[in-house]
Amino acid sequence: MTSLLSPTDTLTDLQAYVAQDGRADLVQQVRHQIDQLDIQYIYYQFISVTGRIVGKGVPADHWETIAERGIQLVYGSMANLYLDRHRNYIGYGPEAAELVAIPDPETFCQLPWDKRVARVFCTCFRNREETADPGAFLTADCRGNLKRIHAQFERDHGLHLRHGCEPEMMWLKKGADGRPLMAVDGKPVGATKANCYHIDQLEELRPVFLRVIEYGRAMGLDMIQGDHEDAPGQLELNFTFDEALRTCDRLTTYRQICAQVAREFNLIACFMTKPFMDVSANGCHHNLSLWRAGEDTLNTLGQQMLGGMPANFTYRKGGENQFLPTPGGNPRLPGIVGLHCIGGVLEHLGGLTALGASTVNSYRRLWDMGFWAPVYADWGYQNRTCALRVSAPGRFEYRAVDSMVNPYLLAGALLKAFDDGLQRQLDPGEPEQRNIYEAMEAGKQVRKLPMNLGDALARLAEDEVIRSALPGEMYDLFMWYKRDEWEKFLATTSSWDMETYLDCLP
Repeated sequence: MTSLLSPTDTLTDLQAYVAQDGRADLVQQVRHQIDQLDIQYIYYQFISVTGRIVGKGVPADHWETIAERGIQLVYGSMANLYLDRHRNYIGYGPEAAELVAIPDPETFCQLPWDKRVARVFCTCFRNREETADPGAFLTADCRGNLKRIHAQFERDHGLHLRHGCEPEMMWLKKGADGRPLMAVDGKPVGATKANCYHIDQLEELRPVFLRVIEYGRAMGLDMIQGDHEDAPGQLELNFTFDEALRTCDRLTTYRQICAQVAREFNLIACFMTKPFMDVSANGCHHNLSLWRAGEDTLNTLGQQMLGGMPANFTYRKGGENQFLPTPGGNPRLPGIVGLHCIGGVLEHLGGLTALGASTVNSYRRLWDMGFWAPVYADWGYQNRTCALRVSAPGRFEYRAVDSMVNPYLLAGALLKAFDDGLQRQLDPGEPEQRNIYEAMEAGKQVRKLPMNLGDALARLAEDEVIRSALPGEMYDLFMWYKRDEWEKFLATTSSWDMETYLDCLP
């Protein structure tokens, strides 16, 4: 690829990204797949501040042009082009320039439900004609930020994050108006009953989850165990853990798949955290580990012809898991690296909660403590009453996260907490083996997580370490969006208000 710059000129981030070694070959490999698979249309997609998938669609004929020049979209798309309660566009006004989204060719993948269409993730940049920092990485791009945060962590520590997630969600019946069918008690109707681990209820949803698994495998998700959880229509379908960015991309892909399968079965794929009270919410526990070295391994998932670039089907295998117990030490506890990382997460749990429990509705889950809600800043071995637990040798489970999470923001923030724990050698203290509620009754003093979105945002504002995971414009964009969400909630009269206060006097 020929540059128009003289040797003394400095490449912008955008120009350097397009010109990086090996990318031209990847672009040509995608063209080969377009022709071989008869792809006619491509979704160029990136991730907004709330985790929504946004972008543009372009006929596949223009692949090479888009690969070099990118697509342009208003900066406000990073905030879903959303108006705050004062009727201002969040983050960017209509006078703002347009971002440039450059496709990452290694993420190109055919959609199994319409094989004429493919998708590709993009990295976002400031406009080329901006007066300040033209062509620089767009700091409002959560996916791009995670790539850079993770790369810096690897440079500093020689370690990388691998994690898996447990995405719970509910399959709800759809009414004639396209919204959830409501029962006589005013609650949405699930596609099954609330019987946890009940195989018969899993069987009720067999056509649905087999379609999800079929599509997931076709797009590179190595689907593993799944079960019926203890809420109406609630399933948890898991896929193999991997390097952090690929896990976040796969969770995003999983959500797209569920939305499509819901259309095919006339259901609603509900990722809302707590659509029902008195039953379990939709969590998304993250199982975390830090590794040194390892190799990328292709997993064809039984596909005779991969419908996309090999990176979609690649998993990091092998290497040294730094969270494993120290040889000769306590086999129930992680080694020193893991302990320092747990210390970092506990130190910053308040700020992290704003990212893991990022909506007003998230805190319905935390208040419903009878369903093992992780509301206390403690840790233990296989102890589900704590916000963190050692779930197996070599990994620990971060529990203060739900199904509405933007995984890119949370993964970046967890890396910052790990970094702080390692740099300061933070000690998490002894693990709690008792039920945390019983331990508190016995006199143990334990910090509580923020119990509403407003408090969580205040904790984030005070935490410089976690704020650094939202660099540049991202912090202001996130806080504007989420403070507005909290204010809109406070400024709304609900059915609860009417039922409680309508006839309170005289």
